[in-house]
Formats: sequence, C-alpha cells, structure tokens
Amino acid sequence: MRRSVFTVVLLAVLGIGISGPGAGGNFTVRAQKKPETVEVKIDNFSFGPAELTVAVGTTVTWTNRDDIPHTVVSTDKLFKSKVLDTDEKFSYTFTQGGSFPYFCSIHPKMTGKVVVK
Repeated sequence: MRRSVFTVVLLAVLGIGISGPGAGGNFTVRAQKKPETVEVKIDNFSFGPAELTVAVGTTVTWTNRDDIPHTVVSTDKLFKSKVLDTDEKFSYTFTQGGSFPYFCSIHPKMTGKVVVK
C-alpha cells in the first residue's frame, strides 16, 4: 500500500494524470498532452501564416526573419512585443478562446490573426 501511495504522488508531481483505484486497487495512468507551440514567421513585411487556428493553451512564437525591425501587437492590447530585430522572437500563450487580430505597430498594414478554439 505504501508503494502505491508513493507512486501516485510521484505521478502527480510529474504531471501525469491518474484515476483510480479501480477493481483490485489498480490505478489508471494517462499521460497529459504537452502544450502546443506554433511558429509565425515575420518575413518580407508579412506574418506567415497570416491567420492560424490553435487550441486553448497553445503558445504562439513570432520570429522576425526580416532585415528590419517589427512588432507584434494585438488590437485589443492583450499582448505587445518589444521591437524585434532580425532573428528575435516574441511568444504569447493563449489561455482563452476567441479571435485575436494583431499588427506591426511600425508597419500597420502588416496584419495577422490567431483564432483560439
């Protein structure tokens, strides 16, 4: 019994889901999904992809591949990057569903959107 309790505590600390005990005192162990990460490239004065759909909990990382600086700013001020020089990155984790348009504050005609479901 003591070993079972230790195992349950260890699995919980490691972030592995558990349920039980079932018949015979056995536990069901299920691995939890790692949060997803999606990349958006900033290149040639555009965001690529310009629109993407992700699940709640997904982290989106924007990487500036242009030779000039850009920013990533949501229209509702939910997130705002610093000025990104070439090869610099900005990440944001979406914790709620919705539609999140964004733009480059230096070049406002550069726009994109993240849809979170």
